[in-house]
Amino acid sequence: MKYLSTRGGMPPKTFTEILLGGLATDGGLTIPDAYPKLSKEEFAAMRGMNYRELAFEVIRRFADDIPADDLKAILDKTYTAEIFRSDDITPVKTLEPGLHILGLSYGPTLAFKDVAMQLLGNLFEYVLERENAEINILGATSGDTGSAAEYAMRGKKRVKVFMLSPLGRMSPFQTAQMYSLQEANIFNIAVKGVFDDCQDIVKAVSNDLEFKAKYKIGAVNSINWARVTAQIVYYFKAYFAVTKHNGEEVSFSVPSGNFGNVCAGHIARQMGLPIRKLVVATNENDVLDEFFRSGAYRPRAESKHTSSPSMDISKASNFERFVYDLVGRDPAVVKALWQQVDAGGSFDLAKTPYFAQVKNFGMESGSSSHADRLATIRRIYQQYGTMIDTHTADGVKVALEHREAGIPMICLETALPAKFEETIREALGRDPERPAELADLERSPQHYEVMSPDVEAVKAFIVAHCG
Repeated sequence: MKYLSTRGGMPPKTFTEILLGGLATDGGLTIPDAYPKLSKEEFAAMRGMNYRELAFEVIRRFADDIPADDLKAILDKTYTAEIFRSDDITPVKTLEPGLHILGLSYGPTLAFKDVAMQLLGNLFEYVLERENAEINILGATSGDTGSAAEYAMRGKKRVKVFMLSPLGRMSPFQTAQMYSLQEANIFNIAVKGVFDDCQDIVKAVSNDLEFKAKYKIGAVNSINWARVTAQIVYYFKAYFAVTKHNGEEVSFSVPSGNFGNVCAGHIARQMGLPIRKLVVATNENDVLDEFFRSGAYRPRAESKHTSSPSMDISKASNFERFVYDLVGRDPAVVKALWQQVDAGGSFDLAKTPYFAQVKNFGMESGSSSHADRLATIRRIYQQYGTMIDTHTADGVKVALEHREAGIPMICLETALPAKFEETIREALGRDPERPAELADLERSPQHYEVMSPDVEAVKAFIVAHCG
């Protein structure tokens, strides 16, 4: 399989050639030249597979330049009961017939990002060892990506991690997870701004091709294609868990900020998974909801700070991949649209033939507020005895608005409630449980560098510490 840029300016590359990077050389995102289509026989064979076997069947189609035995060994090392608390890896909980929660938060940092990030860490290690190379990872996080990346990369040879996060805008638990790590290859930079400031810095550094090459800058944010590939797997896993035969349709509701998680669902659907609807659930930062309702994509000047902070994003990085498919995979159209976005503007597809295609891709959307979040957390706890976190609550709230009779609705869990204790207390009047090993996490010493949202200052910090 060959990979192209959504903006058309990158020569075709293999999976391992794009693995360590972030943006394509022309500023676009990497994307397969075509999505693999599963035959009925291949699809039928998948139904009885465990998670590791299923991951191999999906990922080998995208990473076909990694020898099969090597890929199997990497997946067997990644998806274990020791790391994900059970051999099921992503268990499905049925709230009632036709309404389910896909458990994605049983990895080391209690968030769905672990499912892909643990694999990414092992893939990085494999490729760097094979090529006798080193890498400096630059990332931005609104909460969960940073800790998932750092836990996946900590202590790994040949890798240093420089993670930007918005100062004072993550939950205390999320903050402590990142800033308390002691490993010498982990560097936390607390930026005096919002997540979008952090993300803009990462993009600016990635677009400085000379600096990127000289200091071997790589990416683990959701723009990294390997992460999206890993996330495709659990859509298949969930489908087989809630259906009895392969002709049935299901819908998914996906809490979304950067569009990476739901982008993986979109690709699973393109591969032939019978997904009826992909419901994009946003919080008060409803840029994506506005697009799917109106056709206008208008990144905000600043994100609102909410009680589902990992979705406090007003520029959805992975959205460009979906728009590439929406406009018939025409890179010239995508390039023109994102020239407007990158210049601080917006675009509107409402009066174009492209927007009519949204329904053909099964996309719908909705948004949630703090009051909705509290009400949904209470409702699910009182009705089903299940405690959910704030982001999952956004997904459940919007899912219930789009649910159809006879079509199973699967809500993607994004984190465990322990990561957002303050809002859980507000909703339920009690603290969520947390794993024993994380009981006193916030009391651990924290190490981080506070910086202004200054690209050159971040570059200087990387140079000073990457030797």
